[in-house]
Amino acid sequence: MFGLQILAQATSLTDQIWIYALPLVGSVMLAFALYNLIGDLRKPESKRVSRRLKEGSDSLNASAAERAARESILRRTREQSGSISAVISKFGFVSSLQRLLDQADIQWSATTFLVNIVGISAASYIACYFLKAAQWLGIAIAVFAVLGPLIFVVYRRKHRLNKFMNQLPDVFELMSQGLRAGHSLANAIMLVSQQLPNPVGTEFARVFHEQNLGIKIEDALKGMAKRSGLMDVRFFVTAVLIQRQTGGDLAEVLDNISGVIRDRIKLFGTVRALTAEGRLSGWVLLALPVVVFIAELVVNPDYANTLLDTELGQYMLIGAGVAQLLGLAMIQKIVNIKV
Repeated sequence: MFGLQILAQATSLTDQIWIYALPLVGSVMLAFALYNLIGDLRKPESKRVSRRLKEGSDSLNASAAERAARESILRRTREQSGSISAVISKFGFVSSLQRLLDQADIQWSATTFLVNIVGISAASYIACYFLKAAQWLGIAIAVFAVLGPLIFVVYRRKHRLNKFMNQLPDVFELMSQGLRAGHSLANAIMLVSQQLPNPVGTEFARVFHEQNLGIKIEDALKGMAKRSGLMDVRFFVTAVLIQRQTGGDLAEVLDNISGVIRDRIKLFGTVRALTAEGRLSGWVLLALPVVVFIAELVVNPDYANTLLDTELGQYMLIGAGVAQLLGLAMIQKIVNIKV
């Protein structure tokens, strides 16, 4: 009984803190927005550069990849010029989040993504509070508003990088044939962007159009390697950089890299087949408690509703859900063997 009284007092104190904190947070965010707006009005040079890039990307002759390259430059310009972005970008995890968004081919900056998910999470919790919903439900919705977009980005990144890796042998073979036919490296990259589908076509087209916009082709290739995060792409970029400094037969090097990647893809498929049972076990262990709880609600609702109607039971459900997700993540980490 005494423990329940302490828990009720803590809940009341939390509600009072939210009531006083929300107006303060809203005022700070409004002040940041006004400061950012005034700062943008005082930067005509940046506005002229952005306008010129937008005019080029809005033309009918511009391809989707060229528009993506121009939008990438515009996004970097906005990140460097925005005061709020400059403050948020000082955190160490922002660069990792930006790389994750680039690998998932989501045309958002990391700061914009963070502001959006935090704003949606706060708005969800406030809406649940004013609707007088259970506090555990508000917390769960607020947490899902943050984790849901992150899970989607991670899934899209994984799917896109797997497709990218499977296309690399064809890329290097096509570039090798182009180099042997007398094309320059830039023309070979353009050939890949025209002949192969996404995501390889878009990434190499971005490299080609970035070097057309004045970026060195070495820097453009390094940017692609950083965006993809694939070891094979780093091998390719390293081989190109060494060849441009010391010379050599780049076509033969690309043929060798293509053969190595094909062997790695075959080995990766074998490893996935051998670890399929472990991955399936993780999903079964995640779904089993949920199925049992739903069955208990049907068979013996009075017993199962104890977790839904009491505050202690609600927190126990939240803890159980978090523990289940952590267990699934650990199993996936164990069966995810690097090849």
